[in-house]
Amino acid sequence: MTGGSAAAGAVDNVVARIERLPTSWWHVKTRIIVGVATFFDAFDAIAIATVLPVLVPMWKLTGPDIGFMISAGYVGQLIGALLFGWIGERYGRMPAMIGSIAVFGVMSLVCAFAWDYNSLLWFRALQGIGLGGEVPVAATYISELTRAKNRGRFVLLYELVFPIGLVAVSFISVWVVPHLGWQWMFYIGALPAILALFLRALLPESPRWLAVHGHSAKADAALSLIERETEKSTGQPLPPVLPVVSTVDQRASLADLFGPRYLRRTLVVWVIWFAAYFINYGLVIWLPTIFRTVFKLPLDVSLRYGLITQAAGFVGTLICALTIDYVGRKPYFAASFALAAVSLGLLAMQSTPAAEQVLMYVAAAYFFISTINIGAYLYTPELYPTRARALGVGTATAWLRFASMIGPTAVGYMIAGGLPSVFWMFASAALFAAIVTAAFAIETKGRVLEEVSP
Repeated sequence: MTGGSAAAGAVDNVVARIERLPTSWWHVKTRIIVGVATFFDAFDAIAIATVLPVLVPMWKLTGPDIGFMISAGYVGQLIGALLFGWIGERYGRMPAMIGSIAVFGVMSLVCAFAWDYNSLLWFRALQGIGLGGEVPVAATYISELTRAKNRGRFVLLYELVFPIGLVAVSFISVWVVPHLGWQWMFYIGALPAILALFLRALLPESPRWLAVHGHSAKADAALSLIERETEKSTGQPLPPVLPVVSTVDQRASLADLFGPRYLRRTLVVWVIWFAAYFINYGLVIWLPTIFRTVFKLPLDVSLRYGLITQAAGFVGTLICALTIDYVGRKPYFAASFALAAVSLGLLAMQSTPAAEQVLMYVAAAYFFISTINIGAYLYTPELYPTRARALGVGTATAWLRFASMIGPTAVGYMIAGGLPSVFWMFASAALFAAIVTAAFAIETKGRVLEEVSP
C-alpha cells in the first residue's frame, strides 16, 4: 500500500467509525463545553449594543461615531476569521479554539477599562480577532465529530447557544447596565478566558483532522477515547465498522474553494453569510440606540425592546434546529430570506412608523434571519473537504465580518434620511439572497461529509 492510499485508508476508517457512533452523553458534554465558549462569543459580540445607549450621551457620539464603534469589532473579527481559520487548518482545531477564546476573553476585561471613545474603539477591534476566530472553528470541530444521520439537529442544537447568548446579553443588560454600570457587561464577558486554560484537557483533537494530516496513531487514540465514552454512556457495545466512503489522499489547495466542484458553493455561501449578517447586525445592534435616540424611549424600555427581538430570534432558531433535517438546508434558507424581505418591506412602507411597529416588524424579520445566522454554521462545513474545512468556513465567515462592518456603518449614515430608507436597504438584501439561494444552493441533508465534499 502506498503512502497516499494508506493515508486515505486511515481517513476512511475514521469516517466509518464516526458514522457508527450513536449520539451519547459524551457528544452532549462536548456540545456543552464548546457551547460555553460560543455562548460568550455571542455575549461579547453584542455587548456593545447594550452599552451604547449609555456611551452615546456620555461621550457625545454622532451617528457615524456609533457606526464606526460597532464596525471596529468586526474589523478585528475579519482578521480573526482568516487567522484562526488558517491556524485551525495548519495546527489543529483545538489550538485555534483555545487561542481565540483566550484573546476575546482577556480583551473583554481590557474593554471594561476604556476611558474614552478611541480607547474602546481599539480594544473592541483587538477583541474582535478572538471573536471572529472561535465560532467558525468550533462549528467545524462539532461538525467533524458528528455522523450524517440527524447532523443538522445535532449541530444546530449546539449552535443554539449563540442566540441564547444574544438573548442573555439583552436580558442581563436590562438590570446590569442601569444598576452596576456599562463596564460590568465587559467584566462578565471576560469569564471564558478561564475555559481556555482547561479546554485541551477536556476534549480531544478532531480525529478527522488528525487522519487527514497523517497523524493516524493520534486519530486512533482520540477516536478510541470517544468510542469508550460512548459505550460507557449507552451501556451497549458499538455496532461493527462498515465502509462508508472511499476518499483520495489529496493536499489542500485553492481548488478546494474555487475549483470546478466548489466555486458555485463558495459564491453562494458567501452571499448567504453577507446578506444574513448585513441585516442581522445592521439592525439588531442599532435597535436599542434607535429606540433611545429616534423614539426617545427610556433606557430600560429600549433595552427591553432589544430583548424581545432577541427572544423572537431564539424561537426561530429553535424551530429551525428541530426541523431542518426534514425540510432541508436550501428550502429553509431561501424561504427564511424571502419572509424576512416581506417583513422589512412592509415596515419600509410605513413613512413614520411608531416604535411598536418597528419592534413588531423587526422582530418578525429577525425570527427568520436568525435561522440563517446559525444555519450557515451547519451548512458551510458541509460544503468543504476536511483538508480545507476550517479555511473554507473561516473565509466564508469573513464575509460575515465585512457585512457586520458595512451594515452598522450604513445605518449610521442613512438614518438621517429616515428609517424607511434603512428598512428598504435590508429588505432588498434579503430578497436578493433568497433568489440566489433558491437558484444555486445545493442540498446536503443526510449525507456524509466526505460524500458531499470529497
